[in-house]
Amino acid sequence: MAASDAEKLPDVRPAPPEALRHVAASEEKLKENEKNAARRTAMKLEGEALLVRIFVGESDRFDGRPLYEAIVFKARELGIAGATVFRGLMGYGAQSRIHTAKVLRLSEDLPMVIEIVDREDRIQQLLPLLDEHVQEGLVTIEKVRVIQYRHSSPPGGWR
Repeated sequence: MAASDAEKLPDVRPAPPEALRHVAASEEKLKENEKNAARRTAMKLEGEALLVRIFVGESDRFDGRPLYEAIVFKARELGIAGATVFRGLMGYGAQSRIHTAKVLRLSEDLPMVIEIVDREDRIQQLLPLLDEHVQEGLVTIEKVRVIQYRHSSPPGGWR
């Protein structure tokens, strides 16, 4: 084989590990960007929707993390439009035991309320997970009408 023929052959040597890491990182970044784009596209909501309200205790756990946090992250993973967690100052539940944030009665289990809003089909995906994860507490669902749902303010601010 002549020297000029060897120059035309492709280089088939394996890529150095650093290059492979860069390619793998680029592929992971692309996958993450696609997921984020899908979430942004999926999170449009208008008209009739459902509001799920979940009442749990601050000390309730799932897989070593706060239950309210696990629920919110799961809702986001499912592409659900929105979730908010509220921490109660005082409340009681099925056992009628008062939980309060007063200094004289330090409570380690304040009431937490998670509100999640989306279309019925997306909420239905979440309900079996709530049934499995919420061991103590209350879950309610009500119909709501979404007036507006925006992720950023219009150009120029208020009009």
